[in-house]
Amino acid sequence: MPYIHPLADVQTDQIGEDTKVWQFSVILEGAKIGANCNINALTFIENDVVIGNNVTIKSGVQVWDGLRIADNVFVGPNVTFTNDFTPRSKQYPSEFLKTAIEHHASIGANATIIGGVNIGAYALIGAGSVITKDIPSHALVYGNPAKQHGWVCQCGTKLIELNCVTCKNSYAMMNNLLTEQR
Repeated sequence: MPYIHPLADVQTDQIGEDTKVWQFSVILEGAKIGANCNINALTFIENDVVIGNNVTIKSGVQVWDGLRIADNVFVGPNVTFTNDFTPRSKQYPSEFLKTAIEHHASIGANATIIGGVNIGAYALIGAGSVITKDIPSHALVYGNPAKQHGWVCQCGTKLIELNCVTCKNSYAMMNNLLTEQR
């Protein structure tokens, strides 16, 4: 059973086992949230949103229509998502931009994610970054606009010559994709 703080406004019944929703959070009726998530205080989650299992969403984050967040994703405090390239008051697009955050990606505090991008699995987005294009799996990106500054292991450590000094995993580039060597 999920834990929902009495000061949260949760309108959906689609919340997984052991998920915690903290005070002053608003979750609309159509949202789907997986098991064992931590939805921190002062968050807002719209209707057309799917959040996987084991996801952490820190305080001050708004998750707008069109966002898909896979399992084991970390969304830092005050991350900003957008879903409309041409917003106007009281004018709504026929469909909002779709944004996908793949499994195990981490997004640092105060990053801005422009709608319609894909953030690859295990990618690490630095705090304060502005993401304007797709980010490959395992990429380490930061800046405004964000640029790639290396690769990260599944454990989150920056790779040195495609090797992890923390967990000793080794990677290779194949067809412009980083793959773990076994």
